[in-house]
Amino acid sequence: MTALVQKPWIWAWIGAVSMWLIITAVSGIGAGAEVMSAAASFGTFFVIVAIGQMFVITLGPGNVDLSIPAGMTLSATLAMKFMNGDPSLLLPGLLISLGVGLMIGTLNFLLILLLRIPPIIATLSASFLYQSTAIWSNRGLRVKPPELLGDFAIAKVLGVPFLTLAALVLTVAMAFLLHRTRFGLSVLSIGQNQKAAKLAGVRVERVRFVTYVMCAVLAAICGFFLAGFSGGAALNMGEQYLLMSIAVVVIGGTSVAGGFANLTGLWGASLFMFLLVSMLNTLGLSAGFRLIFTGAIIVVVIVISGRKA
Repeated sequence: MTALVQKPWIWAWIGAVSMWLIITAVSGIGAGAEVMSAAASFGTFFVIVAIGQMFVITLGPGNVDLSIPAGMTLSATLAMKFMNGDPSLLLPGLLISLGVGLMIGTLNFLLILLLRIPPIIATLSASFLYQSTAIWSNRGLRVKPPELLGDFAIAKVLGVPFLTLAALVLTVAMAFLLHRTRFGLSVLSIGQNQKAAKLAGVRVERVRFVTYVMCAVLAAICGFFLAGFSGGAALNMGEQYLLMSIAVVVIGGTSVAGGFANLTGLWGASLFMFLLVSMLNTLGLSAGFRLIFTGAIIVVVIVISGRKA
């Protein structure tokens, strides 16, 4: 038990279970089951973007991608507009989303590398360009997805959302990438000590480039399927994923100082954040209080994690 409590991811899961028990106690077993099903669906999208953000944050202090919401919006908008509801264009639409992710990740890193702009400033500044492009492309109108994409995004297998199962497979694959490949070990070593990693032969800039591109691609894919899940691409569809992607990473046990990442905790943290908001809704608290309370929890966790690091 002592060893389990010391795991950095356990507290996210304890928090998620606690929130679910409170909701169940207040609203009943039926409502608790419905909320957990919703948490699995919505939490999947949090996890997908958080995986990319986790790799970026693991690179060390100052590394964070704030262009995720705009990247999701641009990817979904261009893909949905191209498909125009035609299910036969699903594959080209997905390829467009992947291309948007590759473009965004490349541009983000070029701003960081060539102009020597801090990542937090570079990605935030670039996000205005991506968001403006999305606005220009569809003039603020909601673009509906093909019906087939919508059906796929909400499909379930034995009661479990198919996208959740796919995200679980992605998590396992990313865990292997992080802990069993040269690239993943290079990310960890850069986060622990960039100068030492460079002296050890790690191609630091190449690894950082791939990491930022991977983060952008995952955000683009998330935007594509989120548009199908929510009934279309909207200009504000990525707003909640800005701070949430960072909060899920930190609450899940990844060090804000870099050099240590935790994929198991991402699921617990994403469920915790969704169930927390659901619990506050169940208690009938005002929207303002919900935002303040949620923000306070995120700040406290980040402060504690920073001290541990």
